[in-house]
Amino acid sequence: MDFTIIYGKNSVIEALEKGSREFNKILIANNAAPDTKIKLIKELAQKNNVVYSFVAKEKLNALVPEGKHQGVIAQLAPVKYTDLEDFIQNHKGKNSFVIVLDGVEDAHNVGAIVRSAVCAGADGIILPSRRGALINSTVEKTSAGAINHIDIIKSNSLVNAIQKLKENDYWVIASDHHAEHHYYDIDYTDMNFVLIMGAEHSGISKSLMKLSDYRVKIPMLTDFNSLNVSNAAAVILFEAVKQKLCKDKKNT
Repeated sequence: MDFTIIYGKNSVIEALEKGSREFNKILIANNAAPDTKIKLIKELAQKNNVVYSFVAKEKLNALVPEGKHQGVIAQLAPVKYTDLEDFIQNHKGKNSFVIVLDGVEDAHNVGAIVRSAVCAGADGIILPSRRGALINSTVEKTSAGAINHIDIIKSNSLVNAIQKLKENDYWVIASDHHAEHHYYDIDYTDMNFVLIMGAEHSGISKSLMKLSDYRVKIPMLTDFNSLNVSNAAAVILFEAVKQKLCKDKKNT
């Protein structure tokens, strides 16, 4: 199969509006309620010369479990990953930040992190070619279309990728619940930075931890297990957002 699929009304609308992905066709359940989102999908498809057709719900269920596709599935060309060298050149001369996912295997977590990253103004996500979830339909659905609004970089070696970023003036921040410093002790406002989030169970690998300039933790008020990786990423990302907004307010 030379295409991937996305499903759900919001994900399909986002991909159509962004216009950066090549569509094969859109499948709409012939019993789908003609609500405003279905209407918008048809209008955007016509505007972008994308073929859509009405099919039996069973055909959609064969591709995606019933209840998740919301009556809409789109067939797309596979996501285009951004080259790291191109990314670095495109962001020279301005503060930028990227998130490295070290072995995050749950596609729902990856999708949720992508969504938070886009909302927080991140410039890129770096994923390992192996040992971790790459972009698939579950990631696209969970990201609510955010996958179309950020550079996704696939790397055969996260160590090499981070070293390359360090050579280009990026500071490396590792999320580690054993760290001495809290995530809000870092000034995120005037630097390029890489935020490393580790795998759901094993955390960040030793090789990447050695490359970190800062190790930070999120304080807990109980002895309960640490936060889900997607929640932890959102907490740290929006501390950076808060600091930036506060600094901008001071300068106005």
